[in-house]
Formats: sequence, structure tokens, C-alpha cells
Amino acid sequence: MQMDRRFLLGGALATAGLGVSGAALAQTGAARFARLGAGAGVFDHAAWDRLLEAYVRPGADGINRIRYGAWRDASADRAALAAYIAALAGARISALSRPEQFAFWVNLYNALTVRTILDAFPVRSIRDIRPTLLSIGPWGQPAARIDGVDLSLDDIEHRILRPGFGDNRVHYAVNCASLGCPNLAARAWRGATLEADLDIAARAFINHPRGARIEAGRLRVSSIFHWYEADFGGTDAGVIAHLARFAAPPLRAGLAPVRTISGHDYDWRLNGA
Repeated sequence: MQMDRRFLLGGALATAGLGVSGAALAQTGAARFARLGAGAGVFDHAAWDRLLEAYVRPGADGINRIRYGAWRDASADRAALAAYIAALAGARISALSRPEQFAFWVNLYNALTVRTILDAFPVRSIRDIRPTLLSIGPWGQPAARIDGVDLSLDDIEHRILRPGFGDNRVHYAVNCASLGCPNLAARAWRGATLEADLDIAARAFINHPRGARIEAGRLRVSSIFHWYEADFGGTDAGVIAHLARFAAPPLRAGLAPVRTISGHDYDWRLNGA
């Protein structure tokens, strides 16, 4: 999820010759998933539905929070999460339709993120989870083995979902366990309702102050639109046009005279209940 400092650090390690072959192998393996064909199959995400319904709590402030402490202490539900991830790992992804593949990878990403938090809980921020001395967060570490390839959260987001589907609304679907992130939905993503659900998620985030807000005529946005500006046209104008597409009337009116983005921010505190 975090693009700037972590990716610079990864580049420094590659330059130093540390783990280059392993990184290259992971990128090659992940990239092939982005080129998978489309079948007509679906995957049953009912187990993930049940867990999300039990532990995701919508807040009065518009931010969904997760009952990590209760989930950590519920051994049966931790086992259910592990079983769901194992079922995803055993799926034949190429047999799924393209919308189902998108839903598959998003649900896997979110389930792995929740498992990462549960394994480390209590923790103040996902960035405090550091598998190695030089890690800033867990995103670069192998998280699941899919079809014989060890994949990290970064692999799923940046080498499968973003290049494979080319839909910038993916940023409203994947959740990084932080208050600044678009909400973890209280139900699983599914191919059958994917288009409508992505639009709903985009509107919910963009029209929330952590997504975009006008202050004294100046536009401040989530750092997501800074880190991934290329996905939104590569310019302030592209980001603003994207915001306007999903903006409710009050925000749309505020955006009308705006030509530049004045600042961005992000709240990395854990989205725990």
C-alpha cells in the first residue's frame, strides 16, 4: 500500500545486490497471474462473508473498524480464516471469470492483511509490523503460496491487480488495516456485483474527508492519490477529474474551480474497534 519510502528502500537493497534473484523470481511469478485467461467459474466466498459480518463494525464517522482483539481470541474463527486462505490458495484461478479473478485477488489480499494483524496483535499500526530489520510494514514478505508461487501483499497489489486489470478503483477495494484506508467491506467482493460495488466504494471514500476535502478553497486529498497518481492520469488534473466522477454535489461544487492539489495526508493508525 505505501509506495514511497518502502519502494525506495527495495531499490536500495537491489542495488546493493541483496536478494536480487529472489525478488526477480517473485516479480516474474506474480506477473504471470496478471496474464491469466478468463473462464466462467466462480469461487464461494461465504466463509469470508461470515467472518466479515462478525468482526467488521461500521463507525458513525464513516470508517469501518475491525474487532481484531475479539477475532484474535476466537480460535475457531482464526482457524476459519486460515481455512479460507487455504481454499483460495488451492483454487484454479484461470477457471474463474475476469470479474471473479479480480474479486479473488482482492479478497485474498484483505484476508492476508487481517491475518497479518491478528498474528501481531496488539499493534498500533500495520507499519509497526517489521519482519526484518529493514522492513517498514509487512507488504514485501511472502504471505501466501499460490499455484507454486510465493506471493507477498505487494505482489498481489502491484504485480497482479494493478497491471492485470488496469482499474484504478482497485485502490478502494484493497484494505491496509489503517484508518486512512478505504473501508474493509462487511462482505466479500464478488464478480457478479463487482462494477456496482467498486463504484459504491469509490463514492464512499472520495466523499469522506479522508478521501478528499476542500479547505478554504484548497483541495487536500488522501496520499493514495499521491502515491498512485499514475493510476489516476498522472497529473493533478487527472486526479481531480477522477474525484469529480464520483463526487457528491457538495464536493463536486467545491472541485469545480480547483486546478491543483494543495496537499495530501494519510492516517496509519490501526482501524481497530
